[in-house]
Amino acid sequence: MAVDLYAGIPVSDYVRALDWYQRLFGSPPAFAAGGTEAVWELGEHRSMAVELRPDHAGHAVHTVVVDDLDTLVARIAARRLEPTTRETCPNGVLKATYHDPDGNEIGFGTPLRP
Repeated sequence: MAVDLYAGIPVSDYVRALDWYQRLFGSPPAFAAGGTEAVWELGEHRSMAVELRPDHAGHAVHTVVVDDLDTLVARIAARRLEPTTRETCPNGVLKATYHDPDGNEIGFGTPLRP
């Protein structure tokens, strides 16, 4: 079964969100879907989008699994963002969590290697 992912992130201030997510993802959005939605392609058929939806802002919770968490966190830090938390989850996943200005949670995780 093929699976595509399009994850939405509701925000209250579109311009502020564009700046923050460009720093988080390290690039401008791949495309804009109208004047109030911007989409980043994280991989083939895997996208995250911010959308101006003030009444829903701050409720998104997403985790993206990556191969090299330390390198990713260092690259994001170079763009002036630091994780809110870093933890080892009970299932053995190392995780760094970021919160955007609305409080939306974007985590990056990687399984511990034996």
